[in-house]
Amino acid sequence: MEIKNNPLARLAAEYDIILASGSPRRRELLSMLDLPFTVDTSHSVDETYPDDLEVHEIPSYLSLLKASALNLVPGDKRLIITADTVVILDNEVLGKPKDDADACEMLRRMAGKIQKVVTGVTVATVKRSITFSELTTVEFAPLTDEEIIYYVDRYHPLDKAGAYGIQEWIGAAAIRRIDGSFYNVMGLPIHRLYTELKKFV
Repeated sequence: MEIKNNPLARLAAEYDIILASGSPRRRELLSMLDLPFTVDTSHSVDETYPDDLEVHEIPSYLSLLKASALNLVPGDKRLIITADTVVILDNEVLGKPKDDADACEMLRRMAGKIQKVVTGVTVATVKRSITFSELTTVEFAPLTDEEIIYYVDRYHPLDKAGAYGIQEWIGAAAIRRIDGSFYNVMGLPIHRLYTELKKFV
């Protein structure tokens, strides 16, 4: 990738940038920064967290856990980016649905309500590590069962926290307003990430 004059060109020259995520949305969003990177999904982790952890702290905890699994060692030239996103409704974390019925039930619960989407991100090299989180508030309009079933049947959102993708049909048809980063709801607060990456140059 030609990155002449890119403000982060020195970062790309110094490090091999690794996105440790299998999410196609995160790959798409990181690509917007015009930086060369590779995807590494070979280091799976047990994504459990302490029971006493505050719900808004869970994504940062898990992103740091994912980064630690890649085992940076002295002399390592990798810059690792990991992330985790959760949907919070009534102080309860909604993860990825286990099947279509579960997805429909999640959407019924969120219909007409305000929820929070929190993404935790860790950027790590041998020299330093930053972990941060970003919060976006999302307000859903009321949804009929017909609308919910149509969305789940057509888009199969089983790989998405909260059973929806804001960039899909449901974002246009059912999301009344958001307060915060749109990209954060997709899974990566890309402006905040860009700001943090500049600290590594």
